[in-house]
Amino acid sequence: MLKIVVLDGGYGGELFADKLKENLCVADIIRVIDWRNADKYLHSKHEARRAAEKVLSPYLGKVDLIIIANFLLSITSLKYFCRKYKNQKFVGIHLVMPSTFKDRNTIILTTSAVSKTINYYNYVAKLHRRTLTVPLDDWPSKIDDGELTREELEATLLELIVTKRFFPKEVILACAQFNDIAPMIRRFFKNNIRIHDSFGDLYQDTCRALRIRGGVCKQK
Repeated sequence: MLKIVVLDGGYGGELFADKLKENLCVADIIRVIDWRNADKYLHSKHEARRAAEKVLSPYLGKVDLIIIANFLLSITSLKYFCRKYKNQKFVGIHLVMPSTFKDRNTIILTTSAVSKTINYYNYVAKLHRRTLTVPLDDWPSKIDDGELTREELEATLLELIVTKRFFPKEVILACAQFNDIAPMIRRFFKNNIRIHDSFGDLYQDTCRALRIRGGVCKQK
């Protein structure tokens, strides 16, 4: 049985671990959700890296794959982990590149720490879309605690659209926790929107890293 570690500082990692458990019957999923240091994984790339190294130390070199399911840590430190721990396989969540038509108004829901990285700047430049970056720093913790209401979500999006006069055709979720609220976002836009998350790409990267072909199944 393959051993896979899923690392995150919050509920987003739990969501992806659930996806793996549902679809991979050839793996033992080990959830390393560092709740105590949740703020570090959202606000500081240096603190996130230090926290991750500490919490991962029992698993380094002892599991088949470590998945970094946190955007800030992945886009700033994945290469660092791969270089430093050469005997351990890593994959990380990355910012999705939509394959749909260009020149579509696109809202990117993320956090301030992610949006301020050079990696994010380069990502937006490659999108070739009219984009609006929306840092929602208080939402991840509210989602973790089950406190983000539909009313707050809809009021925030409505104010955004009205004040910015920005009418999107696409929404990109650049915070793992936001996958949990994708259905509410879709209902707000009355299904007239395309939502992109990175879980599909991360799942495919996981299968490639483990050379799983035909080993994917639904658990009964």
